[in-house]
Amino acid sequence: MMIRSLTLAIALLAAASANATAQTRDDVIAAPVLRADVTVSGDLVRIGDVIDNAGSAAQIAIYRAPDLGTTGALPVERVLTALRAHQVIGVDTRNLREISITRLARTLGSKEIEAAIARALQHRNGLGDAANLSLTFDRDMQDMRLEASHTGAMQAISTRFDARSNRYDVTFEISSEAAAAPTKLRFTGTAIETVEAAILARGVERNEVIKSSDVVVERRPKAEVGNDLAPRDRAVGMQTRRQLRVGQALKTADLAKPDLVQKDQAVTLIYQAVGLHLTIRGKALEGGTEGDVVNVLNLQSKRTVSGVVTGRGQVSITGPAPRLPETSDATSTVGSAPAPVAIANAASIASPKAE
Repeated sequence: MMIRSLTLAIALLAAASANATAQTRDDVIAAPVLRADVTVSGDLVRIGDVIDNAGSAAQIAIYRAPDLGTTGALPVERVLTALRAHQVIGVDTRNLREISITRLARTLGSKEIEAAIARALQHRNGLGDAANLSLTFDRDMQDMRLEASHTGAMQAISTRFDARSNRYDVTFEISSEAAAAPTKLRFTGTAIETVEAAILARGVERNEVIKSSDVVVERRPKAEVGNDLAPRDRAVGMQTRRQLRVGQALKTADLAKPDLVQKDQAVTLIYQAVGLHLTIRGKALEGGTEGDVVNVLNLQSKRTVSGVVTGRGQVSITGPAPRLPETSDATSTVGSAPAPVAIANAASIASPKAE
């Protein structure tokens, strides 16, 4: 009986000892451990940011954070000194010599800001599409950094534009996850609508034909070049109506189809009538492009006739068939599909009036 009681007592003592050991383990606080890389989103660095297992001291601020979007370094000795001032001791430094602290930020690029302003201004007071607006700023425009909590889109809440002075004044709001009131950003400057223009890379004379190498495409203010611009693909191959200087924007009124017949040029006069097709040598008395009516000297009859430019060096005359002299050595082809025949001596055939 005594042995049984002794055994029970020993068992109770062992259980009590085990319970005490477990309670002691639960009451032990894990040692604080220093972090090598720290990231903060606000303007203060707290104890809980730099160490793990900070406990009740986690929210105590010990440093100001670096500038938005930048990273700074702190020697471990300075960190430990700051921690001891708040009774945080026994920190496991993991043999680190310094720690880095990075402050998060939202970056608004200058191009992003410019695009947002252009979208706010497009189609306002006569302006065109945002893509065609050229902006200047009253202050040097660089990338902007906001608190990381400012995650909202740039919302234009005030937009003004004066078409006479080209001045704009635009204010945006950006909402924040952390702050009740959104951040406001205001920008002022000038906005000018531009268009793509075909610009001469060299000066050209009147009646010159524009070549591909003569033209470059640039953006110019719409108010400067007007609305009568000639696209590059339509300008190349055209002939200038007047002298144009280098750097000048090509306009439709400045260009014409290239002359197929030049003044004083030897041309082929083509006379066509029902069942008749005659050709004879002539001299152009004026230049003209396709479809123009020009005067031509018939070199055989020495008569001046009018015809339509139909090809390079070709002028066509149409009308009723002339009466051919019996002694003429002119040759004609009669049929449903006449073929052109060169005429060597047809002095009497110049035009229907020549008969």
